[in-house]
Amino acid sequence: MSEDKIRFIAVVGPTASGKTELAVSLAEALDGEVLSCDSMQIYRGMDIGTAKPTPAERRGIPHHLIDIVDPDAPFSCADYKRLAEQTLREVAARGKTPVFCGGTGLYLDAVISVASFSPEIPDGVRQELNALSPELLWEELCRVDPEAAAKTHRNNRKRVIRALEIYRGTGKTKTEWDRLSRLAPSPYEPLLIGPDFLDRSLLYRRIDDRVDQMLRLGLLEEAAALNLDRRSTAAQAIGYKELYLYLDGALDLDSAVALLKKNTRNYAKRQLTWFRRYPSLRRFYRDAPDSGDNFKNIVNIAERHLTCPPRRAILE
Repeated sequence: MSEDKIRFIAVVGPTASGKTELAVSLAEALDGEVLSCDSMQIYRGMDIGTAKPTPAERRGIPHHLIDIVDPDAPFSCADYKRLAEQTLREVAARGKTPVFCGGTGLYLDAVISVASFSPEIPDGVRQELNALSPELLWEELCRVDPEAAAKTHRNNRKRVIRALEIYRGTGKTKTEWDRLSRLAPSPYEPLLIGPDFLDRSLLYRRIDDRVDQMLRLGLLEEAAALNLDRRSTAAQAIGYKELYLYLDGALDLDSAVALLKKNTRNYAKRQLTWFRRYPSLRRFYRDAPDSGDNFKNIVNIAERHLTCPPRRAILE
């Protein structure tokens, strides 16, 4: 492993598992700064529903990549990768420990496992593709990159165009580009830490309790005041899309809240499945009898990682 790789900590896991508390505690212990890895905390004004850390919860630790775009602004995973890597380098250059915190696995993957997430495309290529019918776009993708077509729904115009942009702009298919990106060495050495519970039902109770707390804090009023475009990505965030069903008259409030809790539990299950892909993830069991000693052990592991990084791959 090259010694010039940037080493950092990433606290990842399901919603309501205590990631913020753990990340801030690690940042305090390791002279660090926190970088959000949450696809909805990027939006300004969406505070309660995305569980943005309050000033009290941040405990004076600098936080980055929160409140960086308006809810109606376009923002992609490639945009996150660019900003996250820039911030990561700046934090490391100040001699601080970067501590990522969040549950958006796709965003973390974009940083640690893809060397060139988004190739540069010549001007005009997207305009040419946008002028074509869905049928012609799909036919071209099936012809030039059948593997990408097999993984893409024909009605997902955005993904179909993106795959064709890559082919027309670089001469390589998206499938080939992805393969080459996976082979490229990462410039980073992350240590992944996952807060979890031995008793999984405890996590689900915490989710239900947190939804109730969000409502007491004014989540319904926040959603109504934002009045997000229902077609926007921001409006699809859990906590907003369910309450908009109530505000739009499609559900009564009790049904909307029950759906919100159910969707959040299901999302947590998907997050747990996603992060099981990381074989080197270090678990931090919050309900373990020796959780205090466990935290001290995590800090010791992190300190060793920062001075002598492990040699095993983070992703297989």
